[in-house]
Amino acid sequence: MNKKQSMLFGLVRGAAAILIALLVTTLLIFICADTPDGASFGAAFSAKLTQTGGALRQLLIGPAFRSNGSISTKNLSDVLASMIPTIFTGLATCVMFSANQFNLGAEGGIMLGAFAGALGAIYLDLPAGILPVVCVLIAAAAVGAMMLIPAVLKAKLGVSEMVNSLMLNYVVMYLIKYLLNTHLADKSKGQVQSYPFQADAAIPQLIDNGSKLSWGFIVALVFVVLTTLFMYRTRWGYAIRMIGINQDFAMYSGMKVGGIVILSQVLGGVLAGMGGGIEMLGRYTAFSWSALPGYGWTGITVAILAGNNPAFVPFAAFFMAYLDKGCNLMSTYSGVPAQLIDIIQALIFLFFAAEQFLSRYRQHLVVRNTQEELAQKAAQVEGGVK
Repeated sequence: MNKKQSMLFGLVRGAAAILIALLVTTLLIFICADTPDGASFGAAFSAKLTQTGGALRQLLIGPAFRSNGSISTKNLSDVLASMIPTIFTGLATCVMFSANQFNLGAEGGIMLGAFAGALGAIYLDLPAGILPVVCVLIAAAAVGAMMLIPAVLKAKLGVSEMVNSLMLNYVVMYLIKYLLNTHLADKSKGQVQSYPFQADAAIPQLIDNGSKLSWGFIVALVFVVLTTLFMYRTRWGYAIRMIGINQDFAMYSGMKVGGIVILSQVLGGVLAGMGGGIEMLGRYTAFSWSALPGYGWTGITVAILAGNNPAFVPFAAFFMAYLDKGCNLMSTYSGVPAQLIDIIQALIFLFFAAEQFLSRYRQHLVVRNTQEELAQKAAQVEGGVK
């Protein structure tokens, strides 16, 4: 397939996976819907249909529109704010997966980045404007250093980066919980949280409507552009992609495979760390995370939806954030469990991971492309003979 057809297949495959996931979700909503006690079959069926329709409206339309049909700027701002961490974890996963490095450390990385940024926001004595920038850079550096562990073990000893990074997530989580509980907790509060951040450390809000949409959203979009340019316009990005396509070929071509493997995972860590720092300073006034936030796992789904192309990450992140907001609204107003977002993510992941999903359609595109190329060559030959 040529590049255009490959993109077309990716779009069709993604749309089909999303549609199937939504159809299954609709069926589950219908099954879980309540029915009046003692109602006849017809009445119960009608009640289930009514509840399913209301739930689907909240899921698909609620994040963008109010009940009167007007646009809900608050809900849309919430969706955009939710995109910030998943854009960064999606970019991190894209870079690592492009090198065929199945590193799952973005989940622990964003938590470590948030914690490192929080420490800077509490203890550093720097002028306003400089403090949040330095805190985010510290967060990026901390997670980049963390990713050296699975990267070096993979490059030097051949240790599975997937298992290594997955275990590292929980090491990071329990280490942060220990430090927060024993040394950094503000005992004057009624919950376990750090001391409050300095006011100058906060990332300013982009829209002051209570949505917590900070200027971090603009920074995230800037890094989408920078990551895309890095992956497709630099020799390092080319090397990362070549290793992902065929590591043996890259090695025999003279590429330093070990160094590129380390580079891809460290860059992924830097991006995840930045996301954690920006999320913490743009949304919170103290660190209180007691568990992994889930942004890393969502980032994997975002990267899969984007086809490991950083340019498509914002669209995939918007889709996931929109669904998450819709599920929350559905749970609030329709009594349907918000955990349906996990089912939707799992189904999307399942169909994208299934190599045989729409394989016949892909084969049809390949055959049609080959036939078109043969027809063009035959026409050229015939024209040359004349």
